[in-house]
Amino acid sequence: MCVGGSTVTAEPVVELDGITKRFPGVVANHDVDLTVLRGEVHAIVGENGAGKSTLMKTLYGMHRPDEGTIRVDGSPVDFHSPNDAIAAGIGMVHQHFMLADNLTVLENIVLGAEPRAGGRLDYATARERIRELSQRYGLGLHPNRLVAELSVADRQRVEIAKVLFRGARVIILDEPTAVLVPQEVDALFTNLAGLRGEGLAVVFISHKLDEVLKVADTITVIRRGTTVATVEPSATTPRQLAELMVGSELPTPETRESTVTDVVQLRVDGLTVTSDEGFELLSDVSFSVRRGEIVGFAGVEGNGQSELVEAIMGLRKPSAGRVVLGGEDMTEWTAQRRRRAGIGFVPEDRHRQALLLEAPLWENRMLGHQDQAPLGGRFWINPAAARTDTQRVMDEYDVRAPGPETLAGALSGGNQQKLVIGREMSAELAMLVAAHPTRGVDVGAQAGIWDRIRDARAAGLATVLISADLEELLGLSDTLYVILRGRLVAKLDPAEVTPETLGSYMTGAALEESA
Repeated sequence: MCVGGSTVTAEPVVELDGITKRFPGVVANHDVDLTVLRGEVHAIVGENGAGKSTLMKTLYGMHRPDEGTIRVDGSPVDFHSPNDAIAAGIGMVHQHFMLADNLTVLENIVLGAEPRAGGRLDYATARERIRELSQRYGLGLHPNRLVAELSVADRQRVEIAKVLFRGARVIILDEPTAVLVPQEVDALFTNLAGLRGEGLAVVFISHKLDEVLKVADTITVIRRGTTVATVEPSATTPRQLAELMVGSELPTPETRESTVTDVVQLRVDGLTVTSDEGFELLSDVSFSVRRGEIVGFAGVEGNGQSELVEAIMGLRKPSAGRVVLGGEDMTEWTAQRRRRAGIGFVPEDRHRQALLLEAPLWENRMLGHQDQAPLGGRFWINPAAARTDTQRVMDEYDVRAPGPETLAGALSGGNQQKLVIGREMSAELAMLVAAHPTRGVDVGAQAGIWDRIRDARAAGLATVLISADLEELLGLSDTLYVILRGRLVAKLDPAEVTPETLGSYMTGAALEESA
């Protein structure tokens, strides 16, 4: 069922005909056709590396097509930059928000498009315009609030308001629900209904097929760089969509029988982390992880998950508490020593913490393991062995690239993630810390990553799992904690809790009801 009442017209607002885009050694898009109607939510799905991002960047003026035509309102256009696309009424909300925390909502929205009167910024006009947009589309914005004070969902609404403020009539949303809890997803879909109702078109990119079926009027499937099907939600199912995308059924993250042992591999006691300004980011956090156990942590982003991961990995020094690995206190250990002790690490931001985008894959394969055989030793590295092992990782984890010499930045996000997973899971691990291990990957890659984590669990690996995907947390975890404002506020049995109930704990609503 699509959001709201249908206001789709037969009038195309964007048409892509025969779009082809080549990069050295790669044809990212080949003869792609796409028609988006006014007043329509048009979803685009496809596995990682299928060409979705390249296509949207071409529509948004970040790439120029080598072949094909883009038409807006029936007229051919030739975009040289995003500014050209914005001028034509096309806006894009990226998965990673582009907001300045130290500025207000108003300042972020008008940045680069400031209304002026008499040579000065016209705050009154800007504030009235934002108020009108907020009311018209149900965004609930407060222009004077600092962005630093906003939730993830509110930040997303600010990004939507930014493109509306610039006159967008077509809005591209890239993985818009990746960081939202179920209640926030419902609120976003209500916002999309408001956009549709005003005749705007929304292009919705997502890997969550159940959400696509709920929100979209039309779904286009892209496989290996070209469009293979355009379907209506009422005429398809998640399994059929998955088969169109990757040629296999929709995977589920459900675990097999319990493999939890009595041996505690990681113990965290009274962990407190304080910011440079003296604010507690984590407060008296205590838990344990046993061998063969996956302990999941659910929480709206910004509630202490990142600080917890950084404290475990030695990237942030706690102000109180202990972190014990296999009975040995490692609170004062460096990050390097923890890595050498066998802690695998899949960070939440692969670009900032896991990869060198300008380096080849074989060099990225070595990161964090360059002093371990066969890749190298204390004073030397073995490039030939690294290249050979990188090819093994590519084969085993289905990393799609021409070869080990390919630059990491040339890979799609999902293939980058599979390389990181393969690198970390290839080591002799004492435990694994995985933050959002399947964020931004397609259903096929998800299934492979889940299988690797489940197999490692069955072999006795202790795992800390942070994820914004509630089904992933509920399906993989043996024990589940909820983190809110830096504290563990609930310990739940994943087999007995629903995503909706979990979302209520994450936002604090369930705690208020029980108080």
